Amino acid sequence: MLAWQQIETVLLDMDGTLIDLHFDNFFWQHLVPERWGAARGLDLATAQQTLAPVFSGVAGTLSWYCLDHWRRELGLDIMALKQEVADKIAWREDAQVFLQQLRASGRRCYLFTNAHPDSLALKLQRTGLDRYLDGLYSTHSFGLPKEEQGCWQALQQTLGFDPARTLFIDDSLRILQSARQFGIRHLLGILAPDSQRPAQALPGFPAIHHYRELLASLSAAAPLGKPG
Repeated sequence: MLAWQQIETVLLDMDGTLIDLHFDNFFWQHLVPERWGAARGLDLATAQQTLAPVFSGVAGTLSWYCLDHWRRELGLDIMALKQEVADKIAWREDAQVFLQQLRASGRRCYLFTNAHPDSLALKLQRTGLDRYLDGLYSTHSFGLPKEEQGCWQALQQTLGFDPARTLFIDDSLRILQSARQFGIRHLLGILAPDSQRPAQALPGFPAIHHYRELLASLSAAAPLGKPG
C-alpha cells in the first residue's frame, strides 16, 4: 500500500488518527449539548438539535477547532469540561507500536493537528504521544486550518519537507483532499477513527482500519540512508 522507500517525512493527524475519536465525539455531541441545554432548561435532544447548525456553520474553519471561540459562543468552560471526562482519552489500537517502528526506521515524524493548543496539551498529558515525534504543530499557530492551502504552505516553510517524499495520515476526507491539492504524494486515511462507531468511507484514498496493516511492510523497508 505504501512505498516506504519513497517516504522520508511522515505527518500525522491526532484526533481519530493517533487518538481514538470517541473522546471528541462524546464531548461535542453529548456532554457539551447536555451542559449547555441544562443551563437553559432544554433536554439533550433539543439542545443537540439547536446546536447542530451552530456547529456546522463553522465546520472546516479554525473557529470550529478553537476552544476560545466555543467558550465565548456557548458560555461554557470548555477546558474544565474536557478535564471532567479526560479518562476517555485513549490511543487508537496499534498506534504506539506503529510510531515506535516509524522512529526506528529513521523517518522524520511530526504531529500536524487542527486541535487547539490547550486540547493538545491535555492529550499529551494523558498519552505522552510527543515522545514518539520529532515535533508537534497545531494549525492555530499558523492562523489557518488544514482545510486551507495557506496552512500547508506555512508548515512546509517551517519544516522544509518535500511533498513528493511525504506521507500524511488523517481521518478527514476534506483534509486528505486538501493535502492532495497541496501536492502531498503519499496519503492514507483512517476508516474507523471512533472505535465505538461504524467505519466511514474515504473514496479516492487508500485507507486502513488498524495500523497493524502497515507494520509488516514498514518493518521490511530498509531504514533511511541504507541500501534496500
